[in-house]
Amino acid sequence: MTLTERIKYLMKMDNLPAASFAEKIGVQPSSISHILSGRNKPSLEFIQKILAQFPNVSADWLITGNTKIKTDIQPIEIQETKQPSPTPITSEKQVKKIVLFYTDNTFEEIIKQ
Repeated sequence: MTLTERIKYLMKMDNLPAASFAEKIGVQPSSISHILSGRNKPSLEFIQKILAQFPNVSADWLITGNTKIKTDIQPIEIQETKQPSPTPITSEKQVKKIVLFYTDNTFEEIIKQ
C-alpha cells in the first residue's frame, strides 16, 4: 500500500470526502486533489497535519506502511568529531541528507556538507 493509498484509507475509514478531509487537516482541497491524483507527493508538513488530526494513526504506518514499531530504538545525540576521510564510494550515488523521525513526531535532518 502506498502513502497515497494509506491517505485514501484514512479518508474512507472516517467517511470523509476529499474536501472534508482537507478541512479537517487544515489544507486546501486542491492539495488533497493533487496528492490523490498522483500529481504531487505529500510534504512532511502535510503528513504532520494528518498525524495531528489523527492521533491514533502511527507515523511509522502512515509514512512507511509498517505496522510494527521498534520500541527499543532510542534517539541518540550526534556529536561532531573529526574523523578520517571515508573510503571513496565506487558508486556514483552519494548520501546527501539523512532524516531521523522520532516517535514524538519530531524529526532531525543531517545534511552532508
